[in-house]
Amino acid sequence: MLRKKVKNSSEYTMLYFLKDLPNICSLTGLLSSLMGIYLSIMGKYNYALIAVLWSVIFDWADGIIARSLKGRTDYHRTIGVQLDSLIDIVSFGIFPAIFLLSYGKYNTIFLPGVFLMVAGAAIRLSYFNVFGMIDKDTYRGLALDNNVIILSFVFIFERLFSYQVFTIIIYVVMLLLLVLNLAPIRTHKFGAKWFYILIVYTVLISIYYANLQ
Repeated sequence: MLRKKVKNSSEYTMLYFLKDLPNICSLTGLLSSLMGIYLSIMGKYNYALIAVLWSVIFDWADGIIARSLKGRTDYHRTIGVQLDSLIDIVSFGIFPAIFLLSYGKYNTIFLPGVFLMVAGAAIRLSYFNVFGMIDKDTYRGLALDNNVIILSFVFIFERLFSYQVFTIIIYVVMLLLLVLNLAPIRTHKFGAKWFYILIVYTVLISIYYANLQ
């Protein structure tokens, strides 16, 4: 029904939806993710993790802002949902894949895992777009944004291992997260109060990584 209405509507342009604050927030998250990808390619892994953590902040914030706004049309909500999903594939699919590939010095042994990570993210997001959540508080499988939060925590311990050992650890951890992303398990959706905990965590991790020599 919505698609038919859109086809018959001439008042909306694509750029019209840039005036929507949640969409601006989503696009800011995309910028953070692209910075993370660039920094990963450059080998600046600490700064890459800082950038992608802020993309999680913006990803959570766009939903909070959207729910607080009054008078948003069905068009705004539908465009916002699609935009958020497309950005998620960059932030939580492409970024961790590039991060792993770069950290592994682009060794071809990482290519199967990289493909599986991106494909898994695409499958999960496609499934979510069709079926949604089990209920308002429960996901099926581990939400993708948890992957980069966990990665940023695991990376704290890099200095405790040799490069060769830690590369294997990162590879295994990210593939295990992929399994959890697609597993038919129930995971709880973090409520609004967790948003402030995420901000504190992101600020602390950002300070820690920014001061590493």
